[in-house]
Amino acid sequence: MAKGKLPAGFRPIPESMLCFDIYATHHAVGQVYHPLLSGLGLTYPQYLVMLVLWDGDGVTVGDLGQRLDLASSTLTPLVKRLESQGLVARTRDATDERKVRVHLTEAGQAMEARASHVPACVAEAFGLTTAEFSTLHAMLGKVRQTLQTDTEVA
Repeated sequence: MAKGKLPAGFRPIPESMLCFDIYATHHAVGQVYHPLLSGLGLTYPQYLVMLVLWDGDGVTVGDLGQRLDLASSTLTPLVKRLESQGLVARTRDATDERKVRVHLTEAGQAMEARASHVPACVAEAFGLTTAEFSTLHAMLGKVRQTLQTDTEVA
């Protein structure tokens, strides 16, 4: 199929659209995560921030935004809420005071063990084999990257 061309007779109804599949899947995935994260007192975006910090503590707010594709106007209040929960602390960078670094507190570090069941529960809910999961992850990454590149060019 040529770029920008749809098959003859194509009639856009939600069930025939990939974007609807992605939207509905996003909603279904959120329903899987909600009970797992609410027991930890986290929203999904907060969980993502914690995952980045568990991967490497002390990152800048800018680095968090890049890794999670979130604007600072979204990220700053989110990090402040994590700070008010006692999970992170924000400090000015010692070499560049314009940068704010986010560090895990003891409670934030301890939460990693309490959240360790989440990935396995979500993977089980997907009902995919490891190979299918990897393929889907790669395909979605490719689509996201292509869409972001096309949007930047437009």
